Amino acid sequence: MTAGDAGYRAAQRADLLRFVAAARVDDGFGWAQTTTGVDASRGTQLWITCRMTHVASLGVLAGEAPRSDGPSLDDLRALAAHGVEALTGPLQDAVNGGWYARLDDGKATDTAKQAYGHAFVILAASSAVAAGIEGAEALLSNALAVSETRFWDEPEGLSLEEWNADWTTLDTYRGVNANMHTVEAYLAAGDITHDHRWHERAGRIGARVAQWAAANEWRIPEHFDEHWNPMLEHHRDKPADPFRPYGATVGHGLEWARLLLASDATLGRSAPEGLVDAARALYATAVADGWARDGADGFVYTTDWRGEPVVRERMHWVAAEAIGAAQALFAITGEARYSADLSRWWAYVDSFLVDHRGGSWHHEPTLTTCLPARCGRASLMRTTPTRRHSFRTCHSSRHSLRRSSPSEASHEFADRCHRRERARRCRGALGSA
Repeated sequence: MTAGDAGYRAAQRADLLRFVAAARVDDGFGWAQTTTGVDASRGTQLWITCRMTHVASLGVLAGEAPRSDGPSLDDLRALAAHGVEALTGPLQDAVNGGWYARLDDGKATDTAKQAYGHAFVILAASSAVAAGIEGAEALLSNALAVSETRFWDEPEGLSLEEWNADWTTLDTYRGVNANMHTVEAYLAAGDITHDHRWHERAGRIGARVAQWAAANEWRIPEHFDEHWNPMLEHHRDKPADPFRPYGATVGHGLEWARLLLASDATLGRSAPEGLVDAARALYATAVADGWARDGADGFVYTTDWRGEPVVRERMHWVAAEAIGAAQALFAITGEARYSADLSRWWAYVDSFLVDHRGGSWHHEPTLTTCLPARCGRASLMRTTPTRRHSFRTCHSSRHSLRRSSPSEASHEFADRCHRRERARRCRGALGSA
């Protein structure tokens, strides 16, 4: 078994699913530190509950044999159903609509209505519908209605960022991170509902981001004011902010590359022009700016606008997105350089991020453990939020969803770019599947 091959990925999937089971709490999914418990001080957060519901649904769709100490197919189905129940119960604002950002002891403690979390509700619901989970269709319908009426800015072709609890005050901040996850969510929703407008909106968002990146040497501006003017110096004084860091986020350049390819493949002839070329450029810049910049393997977290590292920690999810982007680019172009990159990124992940004894992936190795002369690893963090990126990577980015029976879906849950590109090559022309 070689790092990144089919058997390796299957073993990783079975391993990672144990942590989803461990994250279950009464009102959703919590912040799991190990396979035996959660950090109650972090409460029940919307985005984590959605991500775990999504991953549990992917596990159902895969239909693979579990580890001896891992959740069975029935267990995964129950975990996905639990997520849907949480999203139609305690996390949902029954008075004002939408979803709370956080609960503590069963009560809403962060009542902000955030596009970031709401995008994950759409993704979780889409996955659960594909997995045949009861209540998921109603959840998806509700989530899409909220997204359309509260967050979608039709003139701009972008998502707004954040409202207060009763939808009376709109934050003036606008962000690309929430839009990135909205693209992911809309692609999944379009697959499930067969409603082309969600795919079309994903393409519109992607095209705007590509334009901003092209004007900024393929480093994506992340932060904007209420008129969508870039704020390039935002959070210079807080460069490591967990959701709104200063500068260019290397992992987002990689993630956007994958999403632009998925949008182009999905939309076919109706895709905005230049998405594939933009994906190539984003990937090339992210790799040049981010990989092994100081003699240590791994991708730095952020850079300034000249491509110089700012936050040097090597977070696991950036490597996961590098794998997804390289795989998608190789599927689309057939170019050997992307296949070589794919092997290189998997080798790094296997050496420094996969916890071969305790399971899961280390969130990040220490900088010194990646230096060529010191090849040990450090276990800094193994937490629930790390699961989605690593599990999806081990699923070979198989995130295309179709409305079908669970048995059908388990066979056809193939990577969007692989599947659609194969169809296009057979037809000899661009088109949408």
